[in-house]
Amino acid sequence: MIGEVAEKVLVDITDSAYSLPDDYIGSDGLLYCGKCNTRKEGEIIWFDGKPKKVPVMCKCRIEANQIKEEQLRREEEMSSIRRAKISSMMDDTFQAATFENFQTRKENENHLKIAKNYCEKFQIMYERNQGLLFYGTVGTGKSYMAACIANYLLERNTSVVMTSFVRILQEMQGFDREREEAFSNRLNSVRLLIIDDLGAERSTDYALEKVYGIIDSRYRAKKPLILTTNLTLQQMQNTTDIRYERIYDRIFEMCYPMEFSGTSWRKRQAFKRFEETKKILEG
Repeated sequence: MIGEVAEKVLVDITDSAYSLPDDYIGSDGLLYCGKCNTRKEGEIIWFDGKPKKVPVMCKCRIEANQIKEEQLRREEEMSSIRRAKISSMMDDTFQAATFENFQTRKENENHLKIAKNYCEKFQIMYERNQGLLFYGTVGTGKSYMAACIANYLLERNTSVVMTSFVRILQEMQGFDREREEAFSNRLNSVRLLIIDDLGAERSTDYALEKVYGIIDSRYRAKKPLILTTNLTLQQMQNTTDIRYERIYDRIFEMCYPMEFSGTSWRKRQAFKRFEETKKILEG
C-alpha cells in the first residue's frame, strides 16, 4: 500500500517537473537537463527491493530555487522592516533617512562618525545601557541623525521606536492606569528608544511627570535611550526647577551629550530655493 502511494507521488512529480523538450537520456540511462547537462534522475532501491529511478534537481533548478528563496527572504525582511518603521511611530519625513544621505559639513563630521560607531557597536552600548543626547540649535540635523541610527538598526532587525514626547503625551491622553502601563511596557520592550524634541512638550505638572516617568522607567529597564532637544547644555544643567532638574539628571546619567551647531539646514535650503527661484524669474 505504501509503495503504491509513493509510486503515484513519484509519477506526479516526474510528470509535472521533469519532462522538458531539451532533456535527454544519458549513457547511464538516466534523464539529464538539456540546459545545464546535470542529472534530473537518480536511482534508489524501491520497496520491492528493485532499483527505481527517482527525480532529482539538476544544477540550474537548484540555483533557480536558491534565487527564489533569497528573493522571498529579502521581501519578507523588507516587509518586516516596513512594519517595524510603522510600529516605531516614526514620522514619514524620517522613514528614508540614512547615513549615506546625511549632509556632511565640517561641524558635523565627527557627529556622523560617532553615530556610525554607536550603531556598529550597538550590542556593547546596549549592554552598558548607554544612550545619546543630541542638543543644539534648530535645524542642525539632530532629528535626522537620530532617524539614521533608527533606520540603520531597524534594517538589521534591531527593535527601535522613534517618537516624540508630544506624540507620546497625545497617545497617553485619557489612558487609565492599565493602558498607560501597557503603553510604557511597549516602549521599554524595544532595544532602543529614540525620543525627539525634548522640551517641546507643555510644561504642566502632568506632562513633566509623564516625561520623567518614561525616562526613569527606561533607566530602570537598563535599556538605552537617545534624545534630541533644542535646549542648550547650560539650560539643562542650570535649571532651578526641581521638576526639570530630576529629568535632566537622569538624562545625563544615561546619555552621552553631543552638541549640534552651525547654520540651520532649513535656512540654507530656503536660501538655496530663493536663489534658484530668483534665477528663474529674473534671468
